[in-house]
Amino acid sequence: MKRPTERFEGTSNYIATDDLKIAVNAAVALERPLLIKGEPGTGKTVLAYEMAAALNAPLITWHIKSTTKAHNGLYEYDAVSRLRDSQLGDERVHDVRNYLKPGKLWEAFTSPVRPVLLIDEIDKADIEFPNDLLQELDRMEFFVHETGETIRAGIRPVVVITSNNEKELPDAFLRRCFFHFIRFPDDQTMKAIVDVHFPGIKPRLVSEALKTFYEIRDTPGLKKKPSTSELLDWLKLLLVDDVDPATLRETSPNKLIPPLHGALLKNEQDVHLFERLAFLNRREGARPGS
Repeated sequence: MKRPTERFEGTSNYIATDDLKIAVNAAVALERPLLIKGEPGTGKTVLAYEMAAALNAPLITWHIKSTTKAHNGLYEYDAVSRLRDSQLGDERVHDVRNYLKPGKLWEAFTSPVRPVLLIDEIDKADIEFPNDLLQELDRMEFFVHETGETIRAGIRPVVVITSNNEKELPDAFLRRCFFHFIRFPDDQTMKAIVDVHFPGIKPRLVSEALKTFYEIRDTPGLKKKPSTSELLDWLKLLLVDDVDPATLRETSPNKLIPPLHGALLKNEQDVHLFERLAFLNRREGARPGS
């Protein structure tokens, strides 16, 4: 495998803004974890995949759950299996290494080439989780008590950490990271993203779809704003059903529910909101002299 390049300039599959490129390259140069925040669907997780492709580096992913503990990223010791094997007289029991399962940090630290390590949705875990990783991410090493050895990173991995801002992260953890907030794409950036996913799509359809999409996001009282990924799903359905762009112009969110709205509106509260807006619009239109 080729030696990873030093700069990230985006890829043909990922539209990166200038400030995001600067953040990625700064984190790589400083050898600090890159902490990426932003609302769901803004491409935080995909960024790590595209960084790995652009830097010609292997990707190691650690998807965090509410039950995840920091130690899971180091290794897990299967004492139950060792006890069972000892009762059965299995020769494997004499080597404790047979019962150690390396975690994602162990895998990243022992990689023969510099990897990209994605710690995805760190805010899902317990509030102590980030603090429990401070030393390991800082020193790039940890101690294995069962064998008495230290696992140390020969090549410091590029660490990408994503957060949906569900929990505040500790100050001590934040100090060790390079932070970047991915702003929701503006109209021009979104057009570029759409062009990547749907090359050759009719500009008129994109224009009307984006107008409707941003109007939906700006609707007061919306519980969940549709994301970039949901816009792409919606556009795919519009193309499959060959929806006329004029139909979108007639169905702005201030008037009627947009066609195939199930791709954009993901809970009954928001659907009811647009139903009420449609009802009020029809009632206004029915008034004499209007």
